[in-house]
Amino acid sequence: MPHTPHPPAPRSRTRGRRRLRAAALLASAVSVCLVAASAPPTPLGVGDRLFPHLGNPGYDVAAYDLSFTYSGSNTEPLRAVTTIDARTTADLDRVNLDFAHGKVDSVEVDGEPAGFATAGEDLVITPEDALDEGEWTRITVRHTSDPVYPEDREGGWVRTADGLAMANQADVAHLVFPCNDHPSDKASFTFRVTAPDGLTAVANGLPAGEDRTGGTTTWTYRTAHPMATELAQVSIGRSTVLHRSGPHGLPVRDVVPTEHRAALEPWLAKTPGQIAWMEEKVGRYPFETYGLLMADATTGFELETQTLSLFERELFTEPGYPKWYVESIMVHELAHQWFGNSVGPATWSDLWLNEGHATWYEALYAQETADKPLEARMKAAYGASDGWRAKGGPPAAPKPPTSGSKTGIFRANVYDGAALVLYALRQEIGRPAFERLERAWVTRHRDGTATTADFVRLASETAGRDLGDFFQGWLYGEKTPPMPGHPDWKPTPAPARAGGA
Repeated sequence: MPHTPHPPAPRSRTRGRRRLRAAALLASAVSVCLVAASAPPTPLGVGDRLFPHLGNPGYDVAAYDLSFTYSGSNTEPLRAVTTIDARTTADLDRVNLDFAHGKVDSVEVDGEPAGFATAGEDLVITPEDALDEGEWTRITVRHTSDPVYPEDREGGWVRTADGLAMANQADVAHLVFPCNDHPSDKASFTFRVTAPDGLTAVANGLPAGEDRTGGTTTWTYRTAHPMATELAQVSIGRSTVLHRSGPHGLPVRDVVPTEHRAALEPWLAKTPGQIAWMEEKVGRYPFETYGLLMADATTGFELETQTLSLFERELFTEPGYPKWYVESIMVHELAHQWFGNSVGPATWSDLWLNEGHATWYEALYAQETADKPLEARMKAAYGASDGWRAKGGPPAAPKPPTSGSKTGIFRANVYDGAALVLYALRQEIGRPAFERLERAWVTRHRDGTATTADFVRLASETAGRDLGDFFQGWLYGEKTPPMPGHPDWKPTPAPARAGGA
């Protein structure tokens, strides 16, 4: 959906609902308003099939301004202020934000104090005057942001050996700051991070100033492109920021633990060439900067946070990982900048478009640079695909996440299972049409969100024929369809269960 990069400041006003002009209805309308105002706060959502309580109806966020003050200890809550500029899309007596795991001190709406309460994982705000559809509003929440979580709800802040980083995917940005926590509502971001001298703070986007005072430094960063809440990144630690140039003079900056700088530098030097490789495949890099954040933490994953991908430092310093594998994982997160970040999923069921494409280019890079045949990987994936579908659902209709599961919806069916769909598509329409489709996809939907139906439509348009039936089987079928061009490929039978029922 379109966003205004720099929304107008909300005007001071005395508001009221559009009043019913029929005098006979006035009394009943007042009665209804009184009942609504006294109703208990209720958690809402945008109805996502996989995360039904994420996001909120009634407004579109244009900009976040996030301020964090870090004490120097990553076990203490940060003081924080979140300011949200949004445009209402409906008349609202209340505004729901996603927020949990922090203490709210105060809320203002357009500069006036507002009531607030919690309901589930929502912060429910009651402004002094109701908000009318189509108007700009500014919401300011003063709160804490706690980096310590119960074991059954990890995510958001990641505590590192020397500070903090963020990992908000898929459903935990609202454990860090109040927000509309769904990828369909992208916005611009400004970050202001205050930390004691001796520490370095970095965030998505480009630096916009440093202010040193009283033994602390406030670092400001701004994004030049809209971003989903799940892709926000803030790093605080004893870090060194390294700079180099990418294609077309693109600023490339990496954030590394200072003590590991020498060991990590050979890996970091590969990034400009990897960006150039991706640009040959799908076109110009879509953002204002790129780089790697190498965190001294064990997370079990890497993450494509926009313009600054999060990696475990151990991936690069643990000798057990083959060089080609590490490089292909670097390309996986880089490919996400096009697929998943610039072109975001409209719903979480569209996740296969993110992970399938990132896995595709990861595998293609391994083939072209390390002689790891793509076809062999896809044949193995084909053999496993029926099992993946049974366990996690078909690629475009993944099963809901299991409560408390760290992997959530991120299962094999949306990684190699979804890359297998792209391989089948290339087999079906031919390499030239497939490559045109890839470029057209990231161009047409740049800085926006898109659905599986959008991809099916563009693929059909590019191929010059209706591919609806082809995609129906590959994206939604319980069983994996025959692979075009490979009639000999067969699914691997599930192993027989031993023992009783």
